[in-house]
Amino acid sequence: MSTQDDAKAALLAKLNKAGASGAKPPAKTKNALSAVEKAKIDSNYLRGDISDELVDGNDFFGKANIQLLKHHGTYQQDNRDARSKAKKSGAGKAYSLMVRTKIPGGRLTSEQLLAEMDLCDEVGNTTLRITTRQGLQLHGVLKQNLQRTIRRINEVQLSTLAACGDVGRNVMCTPAPYKLDPVHREMQALADKFAEHLCPRTTAYHEIWLSDPETGEKELVGGGANGHEIEPLYGKTYLPRKFKVAIGLPGDNSVDLYANDLGLMAICDDFQIVGYNVLVGGGFGVTPSAKKTYPAVARPLAFVTPDQVLDVATAVIGVQRDHGNRSDRKVARLKYTIATMGWETFRAKVEEYYGASLPEPRAVSVFGHDDGMGWHAQGDGRWFYGLNVENGRIQDTGSMQLKTALREICSTLAPEIRLTAHQSILFADVAEADKSRLEEILRRHGVKLTEEISNARRWSMACPAMPTCGLAVTESERALPGVIDQLEGELDRLGLADEQFTIRMTGCPNGCARPYNSDVGLVGKTAGKYTVFLGGSVLGHRLNTLYKDLVPSDQVVPTLVAVLEYFKAARESGESFGDFCHRKGTDDLLAHCDEDSTGG
Repeated sequence: MSTQDDAKAALLAKLNKAGASGAKPPAKTKNALSAVEKAKIDSNYLRGDISDELVDGNDFFGKANIQLLKHHGTYQQDNRDARSKAKKSGAGKAYSLMVRTKIPGGRLTSEQLLAEMDLCDEVGNTTLRITTRQGLQLHGVLKQNLQRTIRRINEVQLSTLAACGDVGRNVMCTPAPYKLDPVHREMQALADKFAEHLCPRTTAYHEIWLSDPETGEKELVGGGANGHEIEPLYGKTYLPRKFKVAIGLPGDNSVDLYANDLGLMAICDDFQIVGYNVLVGGGFGVTPSAKKTYPAVARPLAFVTPDQVLDVATAVIGVQRDHGNRSDRKVARLKYTIATMGWETFRAKVEEYYGASLPEPRAVSVFGHDDGMGWHAQGDGRWFYGLNVENGRIQDTGSMQLKTALREICSTLAPEIRLTAHQSILFADVAEADKSRLEEILRRHGVKLTEEISNARRWSMACPAMPTCGLAVTESERALPGVIDQLEGELDRLGLADEQFTIRMTGCPNGCARPYNSDVGLVGKTAGKYTVFLGGSVLGHRLNTLYKDLVPSDQVVPTLVAVLEYFKAARESGESFGDFCHRKGTDDLLAHCDEDSTGG
């Protein structure tokens, strides 16, 4: 082992000795573990009865295995559009699986993207979706096809392991492929290193999904005779809740650092990373019926050097593992652990786990967000092109054959692919001579170039919601394009079409499309009605605030237009829409924009 490996092993051993089987809840909740915690304890490191249920003849999994399957990268869903018809006919739910691929920093090859598009046609619902965390999702996969789907993904050197579940999720990273810039290379390298470090070590994934279909021989990796050897970072019960990590820059917060449990802001000097500001405690999940839940943006904890960052992050994860709430999943994220412990106690505990005091964070704030759209010189004589993909949905429709266009681009030009946190695509390593060809392929298939997309659409984002998400209370992905259609005309009328502001919609309050730090957040509250939040920022560094509740879908645009008219009349020089709403505040906005300030 190298000196670095020895140091890492020593740190993990120290964390385990500090109380860290991963199963130790706070004293007051020791005897009140949640059902999910019990399922993990009984799972034998995420195995459960998944193998048996794969061949039981049913088209669905049982409750315990549904929770375990998330760690393997898949969610059980059903087609909610078909529920009423099925109920009337006496049929059961139309079950299927969503399968998510973990892609650190959103970096993959054309061959890998082609393989995912093949799968969406062969075993999915013919669409592929770019996630808000730079991954890919297949929808509509039947249980009988699940094993071969996951195996096929692994055959092209991708994985679904830990794309979901109570573990470190897909590690996000600023995706812009500036090839001669050491900063971007180092951040991607760190994302890859973190992804490997956070990946569960249990052999269950390989045993269940990657056994040879003809011989049944298992492809085993890692593991050991006791718990800490099997899962040196997580222990037997993994984390109390999902844990999200992102790596970004002050001048490019396209990964929404402040929305993550752990954000690593690279601090640079003369094009070299000298360290990272460690941000902790971001998270947007909210349960409306539970007043104890809330969205939060991360706050700076410390400044660490590049050789310290992995160990400090490991210490943060260790504290969350050992002190996070394992009784009530509604308040199990790191933001609640920090709130329960108190900031100073939490910081001291991280230092204890790390084994040394931590310096204060640098006085650096975010000042930019580069979505990477359009043409950019990479610095090595080649180019990358950012293509807006509305709500991340890769599909062919009557008027636009995006999936077919991507097939041709990947098959003939073979660019490197980068997925963005705004659900779009960067085509990298494009030769000067191929720039016009790439544009021609897109145009021939009815795909609008980024330059032809309005700012409102370019900076919009929605979660999938209906019909696949079981938590959705109303539409999101299927509703937002229509909202943007209406809004585009109003912005043109007001002379505000060039304004840059983020619009994010979700079908429920859980915040998957990060609506709580956007300029405009539209959060599904009940069927056909949304809570409107205003005053966030493209930079993503502050929460927005509730402006109106229970706004009917046909009143969303008129509600926004009234505020936009006020913005045009009363903005300060150079002021953005989000900054204007933040400065004015809800009471002032309501007083000027709506005589009925009840929010009705």
